[in-house]
Amino acid sequence: MVNSWLYLIAAILFEVAGTTSMKLSEGFTRTIPSVLIFICYGICFSFLTLALKKIEVSIAYAVWSGLGTTVIATIGVIWFRESMSLTKLFSIALIIIGVIGVNSAK
Repeated sequence: MVNSWLYLIAAILFEVAGTTSMKLSEGFTRTIPSVLIFICYGICFSFLTLALKKIEVSIAYAVWSGLGTTVIATIGVIWFRESMSLTKLFSIALIIIGVIGVNSAK
């Protein structure tokens, strides 16, 4: 079961790398980030598939999408200088609360 959670964490990291590459690709006009989108997402979904062998899909998907969204939002604010408002911060907190709620409802 521990390996499945490590696979899920790897899936999240590669999803975040793939999404960051989307931003860096500037609409597929930059070659390396454009190629990295497909590589990272391929690896991401491979790890997610391995994680689903032992983790329920409802839990794995909630954690994958929720934490991925949270990390991407944080990268957007810190690295890409996107705006951060109280509403955005509150909404990210709700995502985290939702992931915790899905995990505790086993």
